Amino acid sequence: MRTVYINTSNVEDIFNQLEQNLGGTLKVRPQEYNLVLDNDVVSGVITGVCFKSRICFMEYDVTFKENTLITSHAPIKNPIHFMYCAKGSLTHSFGNETEKYILNQFQTGIFSSDPSKDTVLYFKKDEQVRISNIMVATNQEASSDENIDQLRDKLLKTFKPQNGATTFAYTGSYNLKIAEQMEQLAAISQKGIVRHLLIQGTVHLMLAMEIQQHKEDRTNAKHNFGSLSKEEMDDIRELSAFIKNYPEIQYNLKYLSSKSGLSPAKLQEGFKLLHNRTVTDYIRNVRVETAEHMIKTTDLNISEIVYSVGLTSRSYFSKIFKERYNCSPKHYQDHQKSLAITA
Repeated sequence: MRTVYINTSNVEDIFNQLEQNLGGTLKVRPQEYNLVLDNDVVSGVITGVCFKSRICFMEYDVTFKENTLITSHAPIKNPIHFMYCAKGSLTHSFGNETEKYILNQFQTGIFSSDPSKDTVLYFKKDEQVRISNIMVATNQEASSDENIDQLRDKLLKTFKPQNGATTFAYTGSYNLKIAEQMEQLAAISQKGIVRHLLIQGTVHLMLAMEIQQHKEDRTNAKHNFGSLSKEEMDDIRELSAFIKNYPEIQYNLKYLSSKSGLSPAKLQEGFKLLHNRTVTDYIRNVRVETAEHMIKTTDLNISEIVYSVGLTSRSYFSKIFKERYNCSPKHYQDHQKSLAITA
């Protein structure tokens, strides 16, 4: 088994040490890092970015050629790690402790400890893993943003070890929305300050979603919610992708229940857990988002688009479109055309 040691919490130094240990080509732009790997040890890419809020983001999209540990030690203050697994699986532990925490696909995890404990990530041989790690600094230095200080104080109160404990660990339920945010991050093509602001906004949103996930999981545990198995959640995920690919089908709970093999009650529970929406709300949202994309990318008129996404009433479509985008579909389409003319 290969072990990689990281002895800093500074993102720039982390990437320099990763390059020294794993090879690859490190590309650096202001506050952003990209390590491309393709050798006998590992293939893939590790990216990272840091913000003035003392929040840093790293994403591993890698396949190791042998079982590998990445052991991180922060000599002064360990950050709080907000992790999310978008592909494969990952195991976390604190140093050499025997207790391990497994993050499966679409699962969240929050980990923190005092500086006496290392953070250890276990990567399996030949398994592609894509995982994000939002690291929130825990030092007490005041920032220029009062909101950031309040956020840090709240996170310290909630997610740092309490009452003499040296570690805090939480593994959450399944959430597809965070994976969608990771895809949006990967799709950002802008440069300069616009790129940095878009990345920062998306990372902060992911952090908020993980905190909300923790809150909802605690509520569900208190009320004995969350009875779905991993296999049933996988069925929900596949059904969600099917709806997204074919929004024009006239869906109802009976059809979806038959297709997935899940009861209507489990369908509703699964969609609420993964998307924070009912089945009907999810279908409606997919149709509106698909229609918005078609308005921007096709020459179809509004009536043709309404039919293409499985709706039959243009007035109803206009109503739900305006609720989502704060303007009518016709106004949105005209604006797109004017942009094309002036481009």
